[in-house]
Amino acid sequence: MPLPPAPTHRLNNAVNRASDRKADNELLIKGGLCALIGICVLLSPYILKSPALRDTIAQAAAAGWFALVLGCAFVALFARRRWTAPREH
Repeated sequence: MPLPPAPTHRLNNAVNRASDRKADNELLIKGGLCALIGICVLLSPYILKSPALRDTIAQAAAAGWFALVLGCAFVALFARRRWTAPREH
């Protein structure tokens, strides 16, 4: 006997909207922090005075770019979710 198809829609009630809003806000916080970490890693070699520390951080530029792109993707996903979120009736 095959399984029934998965549900395609969730109920648009206050509980589901509140949990969706909380998940969206957490996604925005994660995106903002990732982007901030990426920017700090990318800009810190220009600000630091110590040559040894500057060279060490400069070698992590790939990780900085990854964090920046990942943070921007999280923020874009947050914006898309908010744009397409069901409204209260």
